[in-house]
Amino acid sequence: MDRTTHHAPTTALHPPIDPFDQRMIEVGEGHRLYVEQCGNPRGLPVVVLHGGPGGGCSPMMRRFFDPAIWRVILFDQRGCGRSRPHASVRDNTTWHLVRDIELIRETLGIDRWAVFGGSWGATLSLIYAITHPERTAQLVLRGIFLMEKRELDWFYGGGAGQFWPDQWHRFQALIPEDERGDLIAAYNARLFDSPIHEQTRYARAWAGWENALASVRSQGQTGEPGGEYARAFARLENHYFRHLGWLDGDMWIRRNLDRIAHIPGVIVQGRYDMICPPLSAQLLADGWKAATLHMVPFAGHALSEPGISDQLVRSLDRIGRDHVSELRFA
Repeated sequence: MDRTTHHAPTTALHPPIDPFDQRMIEVGEGHRLYVEQCGNPRGLPVVVLHGGPGGGCSPMMRRFFDPAIWRVILFDQRGCGRSRPHASVRDNTTWHLVRDIELIRETLGIDRWAVFGGSWGATLSLIYAITHPERTAQLVLRGIFLMEKRELDWFYGGGAGQFWPDQWHRFQALIPEDERGDLIAAYNARLFDSPIHEQTRYARAWAGWENALASVRSQGQTGEPGGEYARAFARLENHYFRHLGWLDGDMWIRRNLDRIAHIPGVIVQGRYDMICPPLSAQLLADGWKAATLHMVPFAGHALSEPGISDQLVRSLDRIGRDHVSELRFA
């Protein structure tokens, strides 16, 4: 069976909804996480893992789910969004986040749930599912990033810069020429070892480079990200990339796909994604036979790309219909 599908965009997002529950959860090491629940309190549980690291959740993320069917749990990961302390990398690693997800699940009294994530959220979704396959009923992933060195080399080593030379020049320009061989390390020194106003300057450049390439329609024209958001986003993202996600060697996710071989999955990937090129989505699909890959023909990386949004809503509506009679995962 052909596991790559194509659809013309036709499906709108679901209407805006407000949370029926909002709370702060103490997760340890001084971190407090913002957590909200939306939709049907007795519906199919799904946890939403945002991108970045450091991106935080937005109200738009609620709208991919039919509120009559899904119980949607969103939270801001350590150090970003409404979680506190803001922009903190102390005790902030992939494995802390996996533990946090489990604490949220237990706190909310959920046995098994679907996991929804894009970009870094897809990375974290896969790591969580590999670590806790018995708690993962379904995976719905977008814009695949596997936390592999080749992916970071592409985006911070000049690969993407060959398509966006003007934006790449701007990103490099803040760094002396003799440090440009490792831009992650060069930005790290400035995001952590300088006064806050200087951190914010470099954070805006870091976030601006990524934002400029997010949409296939952007042509590199994006507004400058706000300083508070950019500082958290850049510090956390750089911190995680500098440590390759604290995974045990390169290609860790692909080496452990056997642990989720039985878990059904949906992979939605933009054909012209400049941040997370489609190779990673194809490699993931090749190694995970229970997943279906949807390659969206004219789309980039962003969750808001019409073709990406359409396919995600289609997929989640289908999963909801499959389980609507029992409103639970068997």
